[in-house]
Amino acid sequence: MTQSVPASPAAEVTLTGERVRLEPLSMAHIDGLLAAANEDRATYQWTTVPSNEREMRQYVSAALELAFRGEAVPFVTRVAADGRIVGSTRFANFEYHPWAPSSPQFRPGGEPDAVEIGWTWLAASVQRSAVNTEAKSLMLRHAFGTWHVRCVRLKTDSRNARSRAAIERIGCQFDGILRAHSPGADGAMRDSAYYSLIESEWPAAEAALRSRLARA
Repeated sequence: MTQSVPASPAAEVTLTGERVRLEPLSMAHIDGLLAAANEDRATYQWTTVPSNEREMRQYVSAALELAFRGEAVPFVTRVAADGRIVGSTRFANFEYHPWAPSSPQFRPGGEPDAVEIGWTWLAASVQRSAVNTEAKSLMLRHAFGTWHVRCVRLKTDSRNARSRAAIERIGCQFDGILRAHSPGADGAMRDSAYYSLIESEWPAAEAALRSRLARA
């Protein structure tokens, strides 16, 4: 069951780490996003990333419309040290299960049971760096620690081996392939590989992420 997000989860939030800062996406970020997206277009074979101002305005406008409706929480990704914009990511597809008020699973505060992290892309210069690791860590910590979700979901093009490896490195488990799921970045019909991390797995995943970031 997927519904709109209540007021509190949909509220704007900024997540800050040592290397990265995730702040609410706005139209003011378009120029910085364009610069990041055009560092090296060859890195987006399996990822849809706007390449010109018209496309980027449409991309940001659509994300903000979802945020206005309470259906997503989109971020711009900045390098904490210098403020440089290096990409975007978001929370979306919030799930609320119809627990009876008498159930021990009932959420009186209206928190979501699950959420998806996705729509993530990064400039070529920070790919395969600690930027993505810390960004995912911040988002997972917020999802499990603030919203107390029971599950975080991620998906990617099944052909995107690098993205799948990155998802697996943060501790997510492979759930399966949804065939002919959506249009791919290359114009073909895409099969999506689905992953998830559940709340009982989060403590171990968080410890592993902290260790990786400490070594970075």
